[in-house]
Amino acid sequence: MNTTGKTILIVEDDPNILELMKRYLEVSGFDVWGVRNGEEAKRFFEEKDPCFVLLDLMLPGVSGESVCRWIRKDMKSNIPLIMVTAKVGESDRIRGLQMGADDYVIKPFSPKELVARVETVLRRTENRCNKISYHDITLKPLKLEAKVSGNVMELTNHEFQLLYYLMRHPNQILSREQILDELYPNQEKVVTDRTVDVHIGKIREKMGPDKAHLIQAVRGVGYKFVAY
Repeated sequence: MNTTGKTILIVEDDPNILELMKRYLEVSGFDVWGVRNGEEAKRFFEEKDPCFVLLDLMLPGVSGESVCRWIRKDMKSNIPLIMVTAKVGESDRIRGLQMGADDYVIKPFSPKELVARVETVLRRTENRCNKISYHDITLKPLKLEAKVSGNVMELTNHEFQLLYYLMRHPNQILSREQILDELYPNQEKVVTDRTVDVHIGKIREKMGPDKAHLIQAVRGVGYKFVAY
């Protein structure tokens, strides 16, 4: 499945396990943040708005169970969440699922199996992770919401659709003709290549000087969004 632009927050207090999980998920195309306690998890969740959480239950201080309840009840978020723990009892697994977990992974686990479980849950809950994010630029197409570094970008519908089109095809050169076909399907009135250039200019301006370079012009062809 296409995982580019999918952001995962890992909450795991063991640095070796955290690094292992992070490495395998990044190789599979995910953007990954890792934190080691519940307080950091809450702060990162509010700041970064991930589309998936891998949550260890046995955390120092604020427990994983508390973080899970906070995500589901206080934040009223139904994003995909997998609990990761050394607890093996059936009652523990049932309790975790009742708290709102979408799956339950028991330590020790195979990193490849973990990635497969994440991808399976994402396929099952795709409409709950309807966002794409690179370099602190996040788009939520169902809400037509765009943010840069946590701040809302006031984009017109065509500007939003253009940026979303570019971000759905990271590092890929898209011609002006392709962009026009995407933005103005079955358009009867005359729309010129200059229309694309104007949209791009306005998007860059709203992204700000620190992010504008992420949309690169390819002379004589079109544009691309630089994801890496």
